[in-house]
Amino acid sequence: MLLSAILIVKLLILLVLANGAPVLAQKILGHRWDWPIDGNLKLPDNAPLFGSSKTLRGFVLAMLITAMAAPLMGFSWSLGAVIGLMAMLGDLFSSFIKRRMGFPPSSRAPGLDQIPETLLPMLVVKSSLGMSWLDVFIVVAVFVLLEISLSKWLYKINIRERPY
Repeated sequence: MLLSAILIVKLLILLVLANGAPVLAQKILGHRWDWPIDGNLKLPDNAPLFGSSKTLRGFVLAMLITAMAAPLMGFSWSLGAVIGLMAMLGDLFSSFIKRRMGFPPSSRAPGLDQIPETLLPMLVVKSSLGMSWLDVFIVVAVFVLLEISLSKWLYKINIRERPY
């Protein structure tokens, strides 16, 4: 059964909040409390585990903000926290893969930058929300399209540091 468009929009809002929280934290707080989540660990390939742009501050804020926003949209705070957590784990996965491929931190990798941070949370909440595979696909596809299309605008209004 296909979810309603309203429910899909609510999930997209939570995903945007989760993924936007670290970016806004960087803009507002600068380098305050921006401890790298990997502790600057370098692997045998001499590349960082995740990179300095993946911070404990961003990880925690993503979970807190989605947990606080979820009840405003009719979800439990715990579902919001799980979406935030899984979005950040997906983002860490992307960063790990990008570092292994030799991409520098904050570099662009279309698809790899958006899909894990959207797909992982949707897979985790799929059953509890009665989502179909088509619902999961729709949420992921719309998020990818939104993120790519809004990126240049976010750069122009000085939220992002790069136009992607």
